[in-house]
Amino acid sequence: MAKSENHTIAKVVALISLVLSAGSLLWFAAFLYAGSFSVLDLGLSFCWALLLNAGLSLAFFLQHSIMVRKWFRVRARKCLREPYHGVLFSLSSAAVLLIVLTAWQKSSCLLFSAEGVSRLAFRMVFAASVAGFAWGGRTLRSVDGFDNHSLLLRAGNPQSEIDRLATRGPYKFVRHPLYFFTLLMIWSCPDITADRLVFNVLWSGWIVTGAWLEEKDLVRDFGRPYRDYQKAVPMLIPWKTLIRR
Repeated sequence: MAKSENHTIAKVVALISLVLSAGSLLWFAAFLYAGSFSVLDLGLSFCWALLLNAGLSLAFFLQHSIMVRKWFRVRARKCLREPYHGVLFSLSSAAVLLIVLTAWQKSSCLLFSAEGVSRLAFRMVFAASVAGFAWGGRTLRSVDGFDNHSLLLRAGNPQSEIDRLATRGPYKFVRHPLYFFTLLMIWSCPDITADRLVFNVLWSGWIVTGAWLEEKDLVRDFGRPYRDYQKAVPMLIPWKTLIRR
């Protein structure tokens, strides 16, 4: 296949990936901000609704965690050309996330609701977290969170290499700033229903576990430079910055 044809196909795939990935993330951000909502009300009982929500969460965790493992990537290379691996992950994650958001069942059991100044404080934390997440995403321009730039670059020049270790911007304060800001967004909702509490606990646990597992992969991939980075910068909580102040 000619290089120009490769690049045209790559552009189409990258555009689809960008639209679905960005759309799912924006909807997810709305979910985090507004509190849980139900798009498709299945009329389930309280317990069954929570079990379904937990199952939906588990499905996303499994898809996401399995596809980032090295053994999966090795097997994927046998069926898919190298530039498309990251985009396959982005498309799959977006699709599963959209299913989670569509099928999520909201509970009428309100456990906590902040009012007045405290509610405003929760909203301010959320806004700051979104800004921090955008900062982290901008820092990842050379790392390419959706792998679209990687796809386009390698389709045009298969020998091109992309730097994957980011240590600037928010990465100077915490090794996983996108996870950190996501945790803040998760817990900054001023209205906690029973289903939202299930969501917060499960997704927070998955993020912490995922960061820990990712550390092992990063140490294997980068070796001593990453181990030095681990010694200098905290994993999820920027406690060293707080101590300095």
